[in-house]
Amino acid sequence: MGRATALAGVCVLSAGLAVAQENNAPPDNAADSGFNIPANVKLLGKMDPNSRHATAKVNGQIITGTDVDQRVALVLFANNGAKITDEELQDLRLRVLRNLIDETLEIQEAKAQKIEVTKDEVEQAYQRIATEKFKQTTAEFDKQLRAIGSSPASYKRQIEGELAWNNLIQRNVSPFINVSDEEANELFQRLQASRGTAEYRIGEIYLSSTPETRQAVAQNAAKIVDQIRQGGSFLAYARQFSEASTAAVGGELGWIRLEQLQNPTLEAAVQQLQPGQLAGPIEIPGGFDILVLIDKRQIGMPDPRDALLSLKQVSLDFPKGIAEADARAKAAAFASALQDVHGCGEVDAAAAKLGAQVVSNDQVPVKGLPDQLQQTMLQLNVGQATPPFGSLNEGVRMLFMCGRDDPKSDAGPSRAELQSQLEDDRVGKRAQRYLRDLRRDAVIEYEE
Repeated sequence: MGRATALAGVCVLSAGLAVAQENNAPPDNAADSGFNIPANVKLLGKMDPNSRHATAKVNGQIITGTDVDQRVALVLFANNGAKITDEELQDLRLRVLRNLIDETLEIQEAKAQKIEVTKDEVEQAYQRIATEKFKQTTAEFDKQLRAIGSSPASYKRQIEGELAWNNLIQRNVSPFINVSDEEANELFQRLQASRGTAEYRIGEIYLSSTPETRQAVAQNAAKIVDQIRQGGSFLAYARQFSEASTAAVGGELGWIRLEQLQNPTLEAAVQQLQPGQLAGPIEIPGGFDILVLIDKRQIGMPDPRDALLSLKQVSLDFPKGIAEADARAKAAAFASALQDVHGCGEVDAAAAKLGAQVVSNDQVPVKGLPDQLQQTMLQLNVGQATPPFGSLNEGVRMLFMCGRDDPKSDAGPSRAELQSQLEDDRVGKRAQRYLRDLRRDAVIEYEE
């Protein structure tokens, strides 16, 4: 449907509303929306629910169906190849199209403000992502993107959009945000008074909504949550769909106290989470939030998981094709034989008698161990060992603690760091308003 047809439909709908208003009282939220919409709306025009817009023209710049397909492929790739239904795929395409429209508006505004993102900047960021995140050369990453149905150009366009928007905000928004020393000092004093209380590292996906779009946005948010719980990458979904300023860094809010969320509902939700768990979608003023608890610690107190351990791992491989019952018997004999080892000085000799292998490491952070082992290690004294663990394929293992360097006390964020956090929050809110203004003033045409 072209823009002219869409405008004609709006005119018909407006006429219908004018007739309907004569006999219907406005709903409770009419004053909030400012539109005085009657409770019993009668649509005089029809909208085909099966109509899907494949392309759009944003201020004259075309977004093609191929652009959408390639960006969808990126999302599915980040979702670890999880299967989605045809309906979910259609919804994903619509969300990606909306995201591409925003991205186009951001790039256009940056160029209009004579803020250019150079090709070299994009290429350097692309190379850094390929090598640091995906552990590949750019040529290998190019090949992988094409193999999943996307393209290097699509990924680089996303990078360009993020850089353009960030540069635009840094020039047109950030310089005009001010947080006084008094505000930072007040927050610093509150933090000092709260030493020993919990601090949270949180990721967010924020989706804005209006009364008219509330139901659709809620449904989209619920689908995003389902896809993340099925193995999708929170970071990737935040980058693609979040409307918060943290989208470019995968939704990362950093370490904050719950009061900094400034919403009792969000605070209560996060308090119930364990690291790695999701909360949401949670309705908040202006939209919906999806949160993930990345980590948790005590303010101003050392995190015991930052301790560095000196460990010896003793491992015994199982013969290929061994029956599970036989493996259990060997594991029990292995654990029994090592039970009488007193300290790491006896480990090597005991392992040699069993035909087991020993690996030593003196700089192992507790956080670097699997979640299932972290709490066990924190409860061990020097010279003690974990219970045996393993599988039929990996054999059986035990870890002996040979030493432990506890972390030093954390003084918490400085006044300058707190001031920066407050500024970032205000910049993010102003950036959201900036993007809403760009959408409002845009000329967007949709074509089948």
